[in-house]
Amino acid sequence: MKALIIGLVILIAAVFAILPPEVIGFGLGWNEDVLTFLKGGVPVIAILCGIIAIFIGIADMKDRAEAKKEEKTDSANN
Repeated sequence: MKALIIGLVILIAAVFAILPPEVIGFGLGWNEDVLTFLKGGVPVIAILCGIIAIFIGIADMKDRAEAKKEEKTDSANN
């Protein structure tokens, strides 16, 4: 329950920070700063996610090759 309340408070604070004061009469007007941050951060996060996906794919291929080797040795022993 505490996590839900804290999450809601953080969400409300974030919306308050992004809202421009001209729209509703309150807000910090950080919308331009948030957009600038996202423009710079999204490509970096995409690159990191791509690198992680490549590493996971390589590990998966190695695991499959190892499983095939084990299958062959098991079938040869039987």
